[in-house]
Formats: sequence, C-alpha cells, structure tokens
Amino acid sequence: MLVGALMFIHVVYFWLKDNLSAAEKDAFTHGVKSLTTIKSVRQAYTGVPATTDRPVIDRTYSYALVAVFANQRDHDLYQSDPIHDRFRTECGAFWKKVVIYDSVA
Repeated sequence: MLVGALMFIHVVYFWLKDNLSAAEKDAFTHGVKSLTTIKSVRQAYTGVPATTDRPVIDRTYSYALVAVFANQRDHDLYQSDPIHDRFRTECGAFWKKVVIYDSVA
C-alpha cells in the first residue's frame, strides 16, 4: 500500500434463506464471486464462516464478501456497475438478511 493512500473497504455479510436448493446456492455463490471481477475492485475475497469459536465471533451468517477499493469513488462505481446490478437482480431473492460495513483506512 502506498504511504498516505486512502483505501475504502466494503464488507458484506449475507444470511441465505434456509430453503434454498443446491442450484440456488450455486447461483448465489457464482453471483457473489462475479462481484470480485468488477473493474474498480482492487482486491476482493469471498467465503463462509471460519470454524473459530469465541464468544465475540458471529458465525450466524452464510457468506461474506470483502472488497477493497482505492477510494470511495471506486466503491461508488462498483455500486452502479452492471455486474453488481445483475447480482442484486438475480440473487436478491436468495438472502433473508444483508449487513454491510464500510470503512476507510
């Protein structure tokens, strides 16, 4: 990282619906991973809860996305990207809850 550079970190936790079929789960996984290909994303990671177990850890979510951007402008471009729009349209019915944490570093 460049000294003095600003990074915008976008963390999204998804709680998937309990009654999803295997095909719907696969569609969601493919969809969330497609978000990592958006041009303004500097780095991105997707995954499921780790097996760590301490009182302060919330493992109730189904899937997580962490996306790192150079700045908020790049994050805003990501939000309006057609890939992001397609993900919301095609996969929005698969989750019952989403929590987002945005931070800058």
